[in-house]
Amino acid sequence: MPKTILPRLIRWLLFNGLFFLLLMSLLRLVFHITFKPHTEDSSISAFWMGLRFDARVVSIFLLIVLLGGMLFFFKSFGNKNFRRILLVFTRFFGLLIIIIYTLDFAHFAYLHQRFNASIFSYADDTWISATMLWQSYPVIKILLAWAICFTGIFYATRFLYKISNGPAIVLPKRNRVICYFLSFLVFGIAIFGRTSRFPLRWSDAYRLNSDYKASLALNPFQSFASSLKFRKDGFDVAKTKQYYNLMAAELKVTNPDSSTLNYLRTPVANDTTPINRPNIVLVICESFSAYKSSMWGNPLNTTPYFNELCKKGIFFKNCFSPAYGTARGVWAIITGIPDVTEYKTASRNPNLVDQETILNNINGYEKLYFLGGSASWANIRGVLTGNIKDMHLYEQEDYGSPSVDVWGISDKDLFVEANDVLKKQNQPFFAIIQTADNHRPYTIPSEDKPFVKLRSYPKDTLDKYGFWTNEELNAYTYMDYTYKIFFDAASKEKYFNNTIFVFVGDHGIRGIAGDMMPKVWTEQSLTAQHVPLLFYAPSLLKPQVIERKVSQIDIMPSIAWLANLPVSNTTLGRNFFSNPDIKDSSDATNHTFILDPPLNLIGLVGEKYYYEYNLGTKKESVYSLLHNNPLQSGEPNPILLNKYRNLTMGYYETSKYMLFNNKKRK
Repeated sequence: MPKTILPRLIRWLLFNGLFFLLLMSLLRLVFHITFKPHTEDSSISAFWMGLRFDARVVSIFLLIVLLGGMLFFFKSFGNKNFRRILLVFTRFFGLLIIIIYTLDFAHFAYLHQRFNASIFSYADDTWISATMLWQSYPVIKILLAWAICFTGIFYATRFLYKISNGPAIVLPKRNRVICYFLSFLVFGIAIFGRTSRFPLRWSDAYRLNSDYKASLALNPFQSFASSLKFRKDGFDVAKTKQYYNLMAAELKVTNPDSSTLNYLRTPVANDTTPINRPNIVLVICESFSAYKSSMWGNPLNTTPYFNELCKKGIFFKNCFSPAYGTARGVWAIITGIPDVTEYKTASRNPNLVDQETILNNINGYEKLYFLGGSASWANIRGVLTGNIKDMHLYEQEDYGSPSVDVWGISDKDLFVEANDVLKKQNQPFFAIIQTADNHRPYTIPSEDKPFVKLRSYPKDTLDKYGFWTNEELNAYTYMDYTYKIFFDAASKEKYFNNTIFVFVGDHGIRGIAGDMMPKVWTEQSLTAQHVPLLFYAPSLLKPQVIERKVSQIDIMPSIAWLANLPVSNTTLGRNFFSNPDIKDSSDATNHTFILDPPLNLIGLVGEKYYYEYNLGTKKESVYSLLHNNPLQSGEPNPILLNKYRNLTMGYYETSKYMLFNNKKRK
């Protein structure tokens, strides 16, 4: 082997750096092939930025080796024990890349977000998470692939060590110092990410003007590290007080007091309807995303039965979950406060589970909660039983129906079991039914398949109408079928005519809404939070379609008012039935607050505009909500923009405060 002028350690750094960069680029290419939407154009810019993020990760690894090699006693090419240490460390890094990217692919397939610190939330429900992974993904094949990949890394690193360990010209000390210094400088620049004043940040990926390209550019190491620092939760009293008067006026607080931060609203009588103490059945629908549904004209017509129900009830076309995720959605509905926690979810924080809820203060009602699986998931059991007195919680072991997957019994069986309990009630009841089948692993029981029209479309058709797989599409069809089964059974019972049925999605799903929604739905991921909301009671309510922007946090106070249940309200939820026809005005009354914790975004969806604020970069953006109409010069006017800005920050700071300070009154 001919001699080279490069020291052996520098050669090793060069060869291994190129190897790991090539490996990570190959994994990015696989990611692109797997997840690329058909509407995306050239992604060269995303690959280039991704290479810079990869170079940062690889350079951190190489810099550690370089610093170790500069120690006089660490002779990685002259001592057997040090050689073993170097090889073990290198192979560990390679194995870590394979494992992290595997988790990243699964995480993106599940949530359409790169691997981030929210993964810790699944560790709290290890058994459920592990079972869901087992049932949703080919775990055995993945383990075999890991074994193959690690074997390849094992021999590749041995080969690279061997060719690096060849003879080298003995350089003067000065020249060796220059080689080490230049290597250190190159690694430092790669870690910083650019030669300008500020380092390369994860938010730079969003300059590519595409959520997908941003996701493609990021790597899981960068996404995880960037999200990790936002995991701590708390509140700022000074900022809460800064926005108190604005929020007190918005919420119509009965006796405003900025010193005590009072948010109490005393009950107001409902004199507009004859409804009195009806039963309530609130169905929280798993992943019920608006643009994937028939009510917005999706050509695949996934929910025809529910669409007919919406024509006979009070249907809200613009309801939003404050934040993505089932745990955050359930929290918002039950507590009336957006879950603005940055790490995990509010339900998992023992400091937050004690909450004053409207449901707890409704007297004279039997309270029931039906869940097909276990309420240990996300500590929902603590939220429910800890805050709702005498609630009857029904879980998997309480039913006679068999479990079909990690989420317990099927939704069809859940509805049948719930109806069997409800028809036996002798007093008014408030029942919540939480579904789960419209979720990986998208199980449709064998006995139900003959009654569900299973369909299969090519990938471009699925992409065009907002679906990722045929399994997801068929799960939507099955979801619609379970609603029909429920109403077929309930309509035969005596409680039916005196019951208000409320259906709401726990969250939406990120995806391409195409022409079904304005562009901002896809480009700013409003698809992840836009959900159907229906109040259905043919004998009690007149059909109506309401365009007003509403939120999951508004559901409980609105139910209470509609049913003439006099309860106080200390949450951020508003009764949207009292003024259903409010339009956009200078005070931006027609709005709802949303957030995206992994991306560090908060925002306000108004009548005509969507205002978005990045808590990390402090950048604000405004988008038109009119169908594909761009903003005109001067839009929105400065007064309205300032109102959006203050309301967004007011909701955010007040939510953080309320999470810790809306405890049950003794």
